[in-house]
Amino acid sequence: MAKRHSQRGSPSPSARHGNRVRIIGGRHRGRRLPFPDLPGLRPTADRVRETLFNWLQPGLPGAICLDLFAGSGVLGLEAASREAGRVVMLDRAPAVVDQIRENIGLLGLGQATAEQADALVWLTRPGTPFDIVFVDPPFADGLVEPCCQLLERQGWLRPGARIYIERAVAGPGPRLPDSWDLLREKRAGQVSYQLFTKEDPD
Repeated sequence: MAKRHSQRGSPSPSARHGNRVRIIGGRHRGRRLPFPDLPGLRPTADRVRETLFNWLQPGLPGAICLDLFAGSGVLGLEAASREAGRVVMLDRAPAVVDQIRENIGLLGLGQATAEQADALVWLTRPGTPFDIVFVDPPFADGLVEPCCQLLERQGWLRPGARIYIERAVAGPGPRLPDSWDLLREKRAGQVSYQLFTKEDPD
């Protein structure tokens, strides 16, 4: 979610400003972790995460997860804390990726990795299917629809995969692949969050 770069060797923005996110479930429940203070970085609220992971929990242990716009890293770290089998987190900002990697090390989450990458470019490759994908980009950038189309077209989703989308309530909703079905939907203030599944052709 973050777009600004920080210089290596300088105090991290998280150290200066004290930003923290809290893991709310699993092995690392209650742990507070730093994240950079960068424009556009908007961690998913605790109450939204609690609802989301209640929706996901039956299929989460052992699942292969992808977080396309990691930002604070809290969605991917939460999934790993709750026994996801593998978690891949992407972000364009080096400071963000550095901090997520540090937090992965602090928690000893060997199944989690963070990559510096532009999600739209990364998704143009032929995909390796995931069970759960988090799509929570900066609201103003119009990235939900193109990301979802690439997830479907490039083979990034297993049949029956779960896709979480978080977006602003204002404005038209994205056009999503016809093979996706809406499972759950809620609103928190000006934020809409939805859980979809990819139809199993069998």
